[in-house]
Order: sequence, then C-alpha cells, then structure tokens
Amino acid sequence: MTESVVRALYGKAKSLNLSSKKMNVVPECVSRLPNLSVLLLKNNSISALPNELLYLHHLVELNLGNNALKELPAVLGHLESLKKLYLFSNQITALPPDVIDGLQNLVVLNLNHNHIRRLPPEIKSLTRLRHLSVLDNKLEEVPAELGHLTSLTEINFTSNNLPSLPVQLYQCKELTKLHVARNKLTSLPEGIKALTKLQVLDVAGNKLSMFPVEDVEVLMLKELAARFVLQQDRDMSSLVHRMLPYYPPLPELLANGSCCALCLNPFLTTWLECVHFVSVNKETKIRSSKTIPVRAFLCSYKCFNTEGHSYYGVARK
Repeated sequence: MTESVVRALYGKAKSLNLSSKKMNVVPECVSRLPNLSVLLLKNNSISALPNELLYLHHLVELNLGNNALKELPAVLGHLESLKKLYLFSNQITALPPDVIDGLQNLVVLNLNHNHIRRLPPEIKSLTRLRHLSVLDNKLEEVPAELGHLTSLTEINFTSNNLPSLPVQLYQCKELTKLHVARNKLTSLPEGIKALTKLQVLDVAGNKLSMFPVEDVEVLMLKELAARFVLQQDRDMSSLVHRMLPYYPPLPELLANGSCCALCLNPFLTTWLECVHFVSVNKETKIRSSKTIPVRAFLCSYKCFNTEGHSYYGVARK
C-alpha cells in the first residue's frame, strides 16, 4: 500500500487504486496528490476519512464501496469537483444535509446496500445528477424535492419500503430508467405518463392493483394481461393460442370477455357501459318514430372520445 502511494507521489499520479488492501484508515499522504482525479478505496475496512482529503481539489471519482462507513464523512461535502461517488455496501443510515449540499457537481451517486431510511430535501442541490441508485436500503419515503433533479436519466429504488413515489417525479423529463421493484407501492403517480423518454419501468414485487395508461385511463394489471391474451388468441398461429389448452382455468376465465363496439378490440371486464339509440322502424320493420336504447360496451376512453359515434355512457370500473 505504502509503495503505491509513494509511486503516485513521485509520478504526480492522477489515479490511485488502493482497493482490497485490508486498510482501516486512508493514508494522510494521499492528500499530497493535488492532481489526483480518481481514488479507488473499495473492499477495505475504512470507517472514516481524513479531513486532509479536502485538498484534493481535482478529485472527480471516489469509490468507497464495501467498507465500514456508518455515516457520510463530512469531508465529502468539500470535494466540489466530485462527479462520481460510490458508497455501496457500507453501513450508512443517513445523509447529512450539509454534506449533500456540497456535492453539487455529482453526476453519479451509488448508495446501494446500506441502511438509509430517508433522502434529505437538500438532495435538490444535486441538479447535475444523472444516475441515482439507492437499491437495497430501508427507504420509507422519497422527498418531493426529487423533482428538482431534472437531469436524472436513471433511478434505482429497488428493494426498499416505499409506499409511494412523489408526484413531482413527472418533472424528471430526461428519465429513461425507473427501477422501483420490491417495494410497498400500491399505485404510481399519475404524472408518470409525462415521462415520454422512459424506456424501462420495473415495478415487480409491489402491491400495485392499478396502472396508469394512455390518456386518463387506469386499468387493473389483470385486465391489461387479459386483453393481451385475448388479442393473441385471435391469431390461430400465435404461441398464446396454441398454449391456452394447457392451462384450463384461463380459457374459462377469458370466456367472460367481450369486444369493443367501436374498435372491436377484446377486453375482460366492462370499462365503459354505454347506450346508443336505435330506430324501432329500422330494426324491426315496424312503422314507428320511436327509438330504443341498446346497451353496448367500449373498451376505453380513447374509443369513447373519438368523433363520429353515437354512444352515450358513464365510466365504470
């Protein structure tokens, strides 16, 4: 370890790798490397950082993963050039606001496998943050201030205790990946539909019963799956159609399905119950000027809001 630091000192190194060195402390002489931009300290037993590290004015990446930190070292708040900070697999329970407030140039923050229950509102200071990962912690809430992080492209809150996500999430317009699997979510914020760049949405292992889709519609997950299977079953050559006989309960369940009076797409349960008025004279060839209401079902608000039809109705879940 000492040899690595000495070589770095004489060579005016910009990168220093002290990973897996069985260290309990960081050598203070590391602070004498003013040109250092990358410092790797993962896989050690470090429980604190020397204050002298604040002299590393050009440090861009710091990896402290798999150590023994119980709190965020205060010195981190003085590393203003830091862009990538890895703190995974420690014993961190909280994020001091004053430390977070000093990390305004962070682009990547990895806090996986710790014991964090809350993110402080001061996280709004990290306006350049693009990747935020707090996987496998004890998060119970996410502050509304998350919406200030408009540069975020990826969020990972997998394996926490989150009952909900902040409504302000819709402000993170650049978001392409949102991982919230294995939490306690019962719904998603309606504004999530505004995240037009979202490519990955992982919600597995939650308690979701409803899911926002399309315009203002909310369909049960069971209904979404049933519509897909019913659509596929229409194609005699599809794998779904061929496999259904091997799952007897499914055909029995899907037999209760119907199809939309407008688009003819299938659905399992009534979404919109409507009526349209039919001339008695036209339908029965009986001379009469009367009209009678005829019941019909539409599969979605999208169909209901199309122009040119004569259906009237109210939404039913």
